[in-house]
Amino acid sequence: MQLIAPEILAEGVGLSPLLCGLGIVLGLMVWLYGWRAHRFWIVLLGTVIAGIYGLARAPDYGSQPLLSGILLAIAIGMLALALARVIAFVAGGVAASLLVNALAHSWKEPMVCFLLGGLLGLLLFRMWTMVLTSLAGSILMAYSSLCLADRLGKLEAVAWSEKQALLLNWACGLLTLLGFTFQILSERRRARKQAGAGGGQAAPKKEAPPPSPAGTKNWILTWIGKLQRKAG
Repeated sequence: MQLIAPEILAEGVGLSPLLCGLGIVLGLMVWLYGWRAHRFWIVLLGTVIAGIYGLARAPDYGSQPLLSGILLAIAIGMLALALARVIAFVAGGVAASLLVNALAHSWKEPMVCFLLGGLLGLLLFRMWTMVLTSLAGSILMAYSSLCLADRLGKLEAVAWSEKQALLLNWACGLLTLLGFTFQILSERRRARKQAGAGGGQAAPKKEAPPPSPAGTKNWILTWIGKLQRKAG
């Protein structure tokens, strides 16, 4: 399996250097802050994909493409957070199936692999989201960098990617591991800062309770008695 497909790369080599640079920046942001902003990325990705799908398939149903695309994008954008765990289940199942197919060809239980991978994706939702965002950011940066290099005339990106498929897979895997590690360390550091900020706040001073009426009355009576003795 090639993470950097030459067919997709051939479609992107004609992009302008500005778009390639934006792709690199966007991939870096997903790679660095995938979990911290995962709600934003999920809603954005769902909205964009739904809008493009609505524009492309609306004529098949006799609808206005622009109206259908906008309405579908809004609907999926509102449902994206609710479907996030469904996506994590499907992604975990697909990843487990591909992994077992690559490492153990003799084990013919695709349904069991899919279900186990999906359950692990749900149980380890936070870590799995970090892995997916790190992988997505790495792939996006790789595609954008190759397209930019081809656009600037530094190399023939499509031909080079066909020859160096294994190298590109290892590079994306290493970048994914680095991004996953960075996100874990970043979240731990942020949790420690929040805990320190919460524990460093001084406790509010307790006000002294007001004197009770009975105590005040007894003190006045005692003072009056002393005055009477002195006068007598």
